[in-house]
Amino acid sequence: MASPDMLALSRRPGFRDAALLRPESVALIADPALDITGLLARNLVAGGFAGRLLAVGIEAAGFERAADIAALPIAPDLVILCLPPERQAEAMAALAARGCFAAVLPGAAPDLAAISAATGVQALGQGSFGIAIPAIGLNATLSHIPPRPGRLALVTQSAALARAVLDWAEAEAVGFSHVVGIGGNAGIGFALVLDWLARDAATGAVLLDLRRIKNRRLFVSAARAAARMRPVVALRAGGRLDDASGISDQVMEAALRRAGVLRVAGLEAMLSAAETLARVRLSTRVTADTPGDRIAIVTNGTGLGQLAADAVIAGGGRLAQFSPESLAALAISLPPRSSGRNPINLGPLAGTHLGEAAAMLAALPAVDTVIALHAPVPDERPETVRDTLIAAARATRGAPVLVGWAGEATGRAQRAALAEAGVAVFPTPEAAVRGALHLAADRAARAAAAELPPADVLDLAPDRATVRRIIATLRAEGRRAMLEDEALSVIAAYGLPTVPCRAAMGPEEAAVAASMLGFPVVLKARSPDLPRKTEIGGVVLGLQAPEAVRMAAEAMAARIAEHRPGARHMGFLVQRQAARAHELRLRLGDDAMFGPWIGFGRGGTAADIDPDEGFDLPPLNLALAAALIARTRAARLLHGYRDHPVANRSAIADALVRLSQIAVDFPEIATLSINPLVADADGVLALDATLVLRPKGMRAHLAIPPYPAALAETWNAKDGGPLLIRPIRPEDATALGEMFRELAPEDVRFRFFSALKELPPAMTARLTQIDYDREMAFAAVRREAGRHDRILGVARLIREPGGESGEFSVAVVPPMKGQGLARRLMARILDWGRSQGMRHAAGQVLTDNQPMLGFVRALGFSIHRVPEDDSVVEARKNLRE
Repeated sequence: MASPDMLALSRRPGFRDAALLRPESVALIADPALDITGLLARNLVAGGFAGRLLAVGIEAAGFERAADIAALPIAPDLVILCLPPERQAEAMAALAARGCFAAVLPGAAPDLAAISAATGVQALGQGSFGIAIPAIGLNATLSHIPPRPGRLALVTQSAALARAVLDWAEAEAVGFSHVVGIGGNAGIGFALVLDWLARDAATGAVLLDLRRIKNRRLFVSAARAAARMRPVVALRAGGRLDDASGISDQVMEAALRRAGVLRVAGLEAMLSAAETLARVRLSTRVTADTPGDRIAIVTNGTGLGQLAADAVIAGGGRLAQFSPESLAALAISLPPRSSGRNPINLGPLAGTHLGEAAAMLAALPAVDTVIALHAPVPDERPETVRDTLIAAARATRGAPVLVGWAGEATGRAQRAALAEAGVAVFPTPEAAVRGALHLAADRAARAAAAELPPADVLDLAPDRATVRRIIATLRAEGRRAMLEDEALSVIAAYGLPTVPCRAAMGPEEAAVAASMLGFPVVLKARSPDLPRKTEIGGVVLGLQAPEAVRMAAEAMAARIAEHRPGARHMGFLVQRQAARAHELRLRLGDDAMFGPWIGFGRGGTAADIDPDEGFDLPPLNLALAAALIARTRAARLLHGYRDHPVANRSAIADALVRLSQIAVDFPEIATLSINPLVADADGVLALDATLVLRPKGMRAHLAIPPYPAALAETWNAKDGGPLLIRPIRPEDATALGEMFRELAPEDVRFRFFSALKELPPAMTARLTQIDYDREMAFAAVRREAGRHDRILGVARLIREPGGESGEFSVAVVPPMKGQGLARRLMARILDWGRSQGMRHAAGQVLTDNQPMLGFVRALGFSIHRVPEDDSVVEARKNLRE
C-alpha cells in the first residue's frame, strides 16, 4: 500500500511527454541480479545516446554512476527501472522527490498503476519492451539488434513481436523513428504515445500491436489524430482466442475504421504494410472519386504479370484502364514486343525499359500504384535494371512504384540492394500486390474517417420519459430483461415503427385482442425468460380466426409448462401479421474493450447460423449508417432480387440512427436486439425486440463522444434576429464552406494566416469532425426553411494533448460584425474551457490585425511578443481569474 507521503507526491505536477519520447538524459536504475539488466545496459551504451547516461545500482562502462537516486547529479528526464516489485514503490517515490516523472519498467510490476497514482511517476509497463529513438541514439530496449533510424514507428505490447519486427526491419533496411513498448498497459498507454507521434514530423507511418486498450475514448481520439497526419496500421493478436465468435474482432475493426486506422490480420500482413508504407511516396492526387486502388502492372514476363493481375482482382483492387491518348503515348515509348495493355509485358529482354516504363506509368492520372515485376533473365545485367527501378521509384511525383523481384539465388541480393536504396520490394507478384492493396486500404480508411457527410441531419424528438418509466418499472420489479412489448415500446418512443400488438393474460383475452387488431395475426409467448421463443413453439403465425387464436394459446401454454417449467409465463402477445419483406436484424451490444456497438445484418431465425453482420460504434449519423449497411452482403439484396422486393435503405439507415441515439441516451441498457425488422419499399417495421438492462449502478462508456446537444442555446443578436449557438457537427461541412466564402479576403488572412480562396476538403473535415472531449467549436446558425443551417460565426478552442491550455480562434461573417456575436461565441467557448478544467486560452494573432487585438484585450486577454516572429503576437487569458 502507498504511504501518506507517497499520496502527497501524486499532487505534484511534473510528467512531460517530451521526457519520455525525446529525453536529454536517461538513468538506468537496476538490480544487477535481474537477467534483463545486463542487456539494457549494453544496449544503452552501444546506442550512442546523444544525452547523458546515468546509473544507480550497477557498475558499467559508459554511465555516470551515483550511489542512490537522491545522489544523481541531475534529475534525469527518463529512468529505466529494473528492480524487483518489492523495491519499486520506494524507488518511484524517490524519483518523484528528485524531480523525475517518466519511467520504463521492463520487468514485472504488478502494482504499477497504484504506485504511479501515488507518486505521479508515469511509466511504460509492466513488462515493457523498452523505448528506442534511433535518431538520438537511444536504445533502451530488450532488443537483440539495434534499430536503425528511419520514419516508421512501432508501438507494441509484445516483446516477442517487437523483436520479430526489428529483425525483419534490419534485413529489409527499414528504419524507425520510435520503438515504444507499452507492455501490460498498466501505466502509460497508447493514447499518449499516439498523440506525440501525431505531432512528430520524423514519423512517416505507425505500426500498432494492440492487446488491451485501457481507455477506449482516449485511444480512439488519439488514433484518429495520428491517422489524420500519416498511415497507422494495427494488428491484434489473440482476438479470436478471447472471443471465438469474432464479434470482438469486428468491433475493434469498426473502432479502428472510425479512427482512420488500417487493420491487418496477421504479422505477415503487418510486415507487408510496413514494407510499403515505410518507403513509398504517397500520391497526392487520390480523392474520394479516385480511392487509390487502380494498379498498373509492368513486367518482363507474361506469367508474373498474370499472377499479379489475378491477385489484384481477387484482392478487390482494379487494374488501371488507359485512355486512348495514354495508349498512344505508351506505344511510342515502349518496346515493339509490348502490347500496351495492363498488365504490360515488355518481354524477357526488357532490360532498362522496365524502370522507364514504370516511371512513365506513374505519371498517368489514371494510375494510383505501379507494380514493376522482374524475373531472372540469362545474360542480363541485373544491376543496371535494378538501378533504373531505383531511379523510377525515387523520381515519381505521381503514383508510387513498388517492385517485385522474383527468385532467391540471384534475386535475394538484388532485393537487398533495392531495399537499402529505399524501394518497396517484394519476392513475389502476390506480395507486391498485397503491398499495393495495403496502400489503397490505408487511403480508403483515412479518407472514410475524414469523409464529408451530406448536410442531412435526422432531427429526433424521442419520448425519453416513457423509456425512463419502463426502466423504472423493471428496476422496481427486480427485472433486467424486458418483455417483448416493453422493448417494442422503447424503440417506438424513438420513432421507430413497430407492429401493432396487444398483451393478453389468457387464451380468451388473446382471441378478443386478435379480433380488435384484425386478421391474420401472430401469437407469441410473453415471458422475460424465453428470448428464443421459436425453440419451444412460442410463436405461431397466420392465425385467421378467434377460435384459432384461443386454441393456439392453450397449446402454447401447455408446451411452455412442459419444456420450460421454471419460466415466468406472463400471458401472450398478439400482433398483426406483417406482409412478407426483407428480414433484418439491428442490435446493440457491448464489447469489453470498446464498449457499446451496433450490428446490422440479415435477420430471422437463421441470423446466428449464417451470420452476415456489419458493425460500427455509436453515435451514428445517416452517412455512417448507410456505410454500415453497405458493408454487408444483405445490402445487395435490398436493391431487389428475384422474389426479394426493393427495400427503402434510407428508412433502414434512419432506424440505425434511432437505435444509436437510444445507446447514447440510456447507457444503462446492456443489449437491445430488433429481430426481425422487416423492410420493403415503403419503409421498415419492427416485429420483435429484446432488451436487457445492466446491473443497477452500471453504465456504458462510449468509445466516441456523442454530439453534446445539451450545449445548444438560442441567442438574439442586437438586430433582434434569433440564432442558435450550438456545437459544430460533421454535417456542417457544406455550411462551413459557404461561411468561408462569405468572409472578406482580409478576414481569411487574419484567421488562417494565408490567402485561401476555398477551404480544402481535408481542412473542412478537420474543422467539422471534431472530438468533443479534446476540443469544442460553437457555431452560430440561422435556420432557414427548406435548406440546411446557415453558419454565421464560429469560435473554437483546441485543448493541448494532456495539457491545461488551449488554442482559440473566432470568425464571423461581415454582416454580423458589431452584433455582439463574436463576444457571445467567445464567452461560450471560454466557459467550455473552464468546465473542462483548463487554465489558459491562447491564440496567435497577426500584429496588423488591430480589430482582433482590440477585441481580445476587451475580453481580458494579455498580449505577448512571439520571439521568433515579429509579425505575430500571442493573446493569452487565465481562465481561473
